[in-house]
Amino acid sequence: MSSTAPMLGVYLSDSLDLDAIYGEALRQGAEDIVLRHPHEIDHPEDVRFAICWLPDEQAFDAYPNLSLAMSIGAGVDALLAHPGLDDSVRIARVRDPHQADLMAGFAAHEVLHREREFATLERQAVDRHWAPLPMRAPAEATVAVLGHGTMGRAVVQALAALGFGVRVACRRHPESPVEGVTYLTGEEAVKEAAKDADYLINVLPLTATTENVLDEELLARLAPGAWLVQIGRGEHLVEGDLLKALDGGHLAGASLDVFREEPLPKAHPFWQDARLRITPHIASDSLPEVVAMQVIETARALRDDQPLAMGIDRRQGY
Repeated sequence: MSSTAPMLGVYLSDSLDLDAIYGEALRQGAEDIVLRHPHEIDHPEDVRFAICWLPDEQAFDAYPNLSLAMSIGAGVDALLAHPGLDDSVRIARVRDPHQADLMAGFAAHEVLHREREFATLERQAVDRHWAPLPMRAPAEATVAVLGHGTMGRAVVQALAALGFGVRVACRRHPESPVEGVTYLTGEEAVKEAAKDADYLINVLPLTATTENVLDEELLARLAPGAWLVQIGRGEHLVEGDLLKALDGGHLAGASLDVFREEPLPKAHPFWQDARLRITPHIASDSLPEVVAMQVIETARALRDDQPLAMGIDRRQGY
């Protein structure tokens, strides 16, 4: 049976003012769900849940009755690995359908930018040099997609709609497969998907088994002159192995939107490498109104002892 008693939550982020981003939408969405900054809370024992983005190591210490930590993004690896978050605390994440569309658009853009050589055309335009470039049918290019969650599905659908040959490494065969797409499952799926692919797009979740998955061995399986689109998590990529593959000429370049350390340090060699397209973790984002709605729904479900639709399985990591 549901209750109308106010549910108290806390904003926990070491880098973002979550109230400035989401507070207005949260206040408009519900009167029974109340969120405060840590310094505004007089009785920490009353806090039942937190919405989070990269909270510091002591962020959870003050709240003995915390039952839920909810990420404002799709990734929960920072919460799963947080040393101060007790295993008894449930974890949830935002699932914004618009975020998947934004991610798919980014991935398709990066593939097309390379495939149609728009960088070359841009340089030619600056020089007022009229020189059409050769092209191939999209079906002649193979795109390997690692991951088939909400983001991966959207990426696959977008690229298949553009006519590319798409193969996907996924945990299980989808119930509604996209026509013409090859789905690979099992322990060797990632390696099989990457073999001789012209493009590799990573949208895997970060787990113990996927950390460092983009390593020298996997990159070597790609076709000569291949292109990497890294939009998963920074810890997926072995940075030194990427540079080695570029310097050896096996990879032509990469689009990198996520990094092990963010913001990417000014002294990092990636900044100076013309073979890399660097973006500041903007492949997609969650819309404030969607985040607010899902936070409210999740907090109410917790209060009313109902299943958490946005909850994750700690054992699987997503």
